[in-house]
Amino acid sequence: LKDAIARRGDVQIDVCAILNDTTGTLMSCAWKNHNCKIGLIVGTGANACYMERVEEAELFAAEDPRKKHVLINTEWGAFGDNGALDFVRTEFDRDIDVHSINPGKQTFEKMISGMYMGELVRLVLVKMTQAGILFNGQDSEVLNTRGLFFTKYVSEIEADEPGNFTNCRLVLEELGLTNATDGDCANVRYICECVSKRAAHLVSAGIATLINKMDEPTVTVGVDGSVYRFHPKFHN
Repeated sequence: LKDAIARRGDVQIDVCAILNDTTGTLMSCAWKNHNCKIGLIVGTGANACYMERVEEAELFAAEDPRKKHVLINTEWGAFGDNGALDFVRTEFDRDIDVHSINPGKQTFEKMISGMYMGELVRLVLVKMTQAGILFNGQDSEVLNTRGLFFTKYVSEIEADEPGNFTNCRLVLEELGLTNATDGDCANVRYICECVSKRAAHLVSAGIATLINKMDEPTVTVGVDGSVYRFHPKFHN
């Protein structure tokens, strides 16, 4: 990075630290809002960091005794790797995990992040189609192919106004499903809503846990990430 900056010659930037994206989000938010004490990323991946009192950070020995707080990167995507989330995991979550590049790892992240949200929806659609509930039981090669129901489709489908299925039909056409009824479209949107709402609720539970842990009177959460930015309803 420093070499690239030097080659340009027209900018003066000193790279003094490389930060986790959650930490960068917290710090950039705290520049304007000093109550920002949690940084959250909900995008391709998912993670959070928070401000902790030094005496509560067992692995941190402050070089300067005047420092009262330290930022903790939770790496909460790995929450549930010990089985703690098994009671809320579904057959679709387990399918995602088994066919991932890191089975048994990043359990929480696989339930909420943009990397997996579209595939979760696809798996539900496949099961509903095979059961004859969707598309009169007629699937397509694209629908049956892993990774081809993109998370952006979830955002596009949920962006349709109630009773309007314009985006939904365009997505289904890309999947080779050209004969969908209004009922099919309504069910597809409902499935997308269930998956994205669950993700939002799980993220909210994580944030609530951090706030309770911090026991601060006022906490602002700085948020970034493609899912939070581009999903039409996730932030609500």
